[in-house]
Amino acid sequence: MAIFKMANKRMDWLSQRQKVLSENVANADTPKYRPSDLKPIDFRTMVRSEQASLKPSQTSPLHLTGTKPVDQFKAVKERPKDAYEMNPMGNSVVLEEQMQKVGETAREYQLSANLYQKQVGMIRAAIGRGQ
Repeated sequence: MAIFKMANKRMDWLSQRQKVLSENVANADTPKYRPSDLKPIDFRTMVRSEQASLKPSQTSPLHLTGTKPVDQFKAVKERPKDAYEMNPMGNSVVLEEQMQKVGETAREYQLSANLYQKQVGMIRAAIGRGQ
């Protein structure tokens, strides 16, 4: 199912991001080390790639036809992130910033896991196996 595939992809991305962020924290004292981060997943692109399997079909003349979803999100330009603090050894890892990203990633992972679990519960209820 497309929803599970998208949830798995999101959880894989979050797991990989935690690994990259932990490397940043581990190298906080390494001279000339530059922190890195993963490129964010574009949810709109991910949904559009799965849209073919999510299209509704009209199985009866009494059913309504599917509609195209309205784009409700707008792109916002971020300011450049080149103003990092740098210590005398040339290291630009800001531990507070990295730990904030780690916490954010952990919360997003937990949210994704909860949504995945709720989706499985809804499918079980739909087929009559309860929760």
